[in-house]
Amino acid sequence: MMLNYIEPVFRPPSEGKSLILQVSNGCSWNQCSFCDMYTQPQKQFRAQKLDKIEDDIITAAASGYPFSRVFLADGDAMTLPFNRLKAICELINTHLPHVARISSYCLPRNLSNKTVEQLAQLRQMGLSILYIGCESGDDEVLGRIKKGETFASSLAALQKISQAGIKSSVMILMGLGGVQLSRQHAIASAQLMNAAQPDYLSTLVVTLPLGTERMDNVFDGKFVLPDQSGLLTEMHTLLSHLKLDKTIFRSDHASNYLVLKGILGKDKSALITQIEQALHGMIPLRQEWQRGL
Repeated sequence: MMLNYIEPVFRPPSEGKSLILQVSNGCSWNQCSFCDMYTQPQKQFRAQKLDKIEDDIITAAASGYPFSRVFLADGDAMTLPFNRLKAICELINTHLPHVARISSYCLPRNLSNKTVEQLAQLRQMGLSILYIGCESGDDEVLGRIKKGETFASSLAALQKISQAGIKSSVMILMGLGGVQLSRQHAIASAQLMNAAQPDYLSTLVVTLPLGTERMDNVFDGKFVLPDQSGLLTEMHTLLSHLKLDKTIFRSDHASNYLVLKGILGKDKSALITQIEQALHGMIPLRQEWQRGL
């Protein structure tokens, strides 16, 4: 099977075995200071034509591979109008009837013009999980990184997702506030998660493979990422302030120095203990060569 992707294409780690269906190219916002994912000229945002999407779905169906999951790429598929998303789900249902789960990245702003009832319709058609890059719950950090979101806008989107019966998987970027705003970044992010009670929460460490210039420009001329100890302390602060009931927590992305997994809140104390042991050198951390994007 050969689909003609506009590279690069990104997807969550948990969608590794999914059919990646490129229903849009790039990111319609594409202003975040920390993000280099869609900065190449060929990744300028545009929606794919419906007939191209249908051709890709038919090609996937003809391959005979028993796809059970479909991920709607690129980074901003939920910016598409409700009627276009509905049509895409209908095509998937028609040509790939064994698909049990459709998913997508989602910027909070993308849901401002979609009702709970519309999202619930998409849920009935298979859209069952959205990956939301909240990045931070702190308004100062969000403003500096030009995220275009606030604590309030992120919470409103997460509540709408929950009301529609769709699962939410939230990403928080550790180190995003730099040394300067580390503590308030962790505390406000915990407060956002406490208010939203997402189904899944994952943490990654901010990485800047193309350099720090864009972040330097919004952090008073110099962005300073916390070192290993600082990142562990930031994670300790985050977990200490989290009050979650049954959120599946993962901090196992390759960018993290310490792998943490559990359910919050029942595993909260054990996870905090692991961090404290790591801070005292009792648990080995990933070496730099073992880390990645």
